[in-house]
Amino acid sequence: MLIVTGYMQVDAADLADFVADLNALAIATRQRVGNISYDAAVDDPHAGRLMIAERWADQAALMAHLAAEDTTEFIARWSGRSQGDIRKYDASNERDLADD
Repeated sequence: MLIVTGYMQVDAADLADFVADLNALAIATRQRVGNISYDAAVDDPHAGRLMIAERWADQAALMAHLAAEDTTEFIARWSGRSQGDIRKYDASNERDLADD
């Protein structure tokens, strides 16, 4: 499993539009083969900062998402108006929270 997480930053005046666009993308993304979860939360509305959290079954699923037309359109629409620090992590030892 891959975990993709980090922060996105937009101008606070653009936050509502960004969230609306991201929510539309999320609806489609959650239906994609290999998507386990795809979520975002506004961390600081005054700063236009959002926390991003995604889980993917594998690299092929993530790459298919990144190449999808709606994803590339979203990136193009917000390029230059957003910044992000999003990282990918490999998770090879998944277990319940209370497990050792």
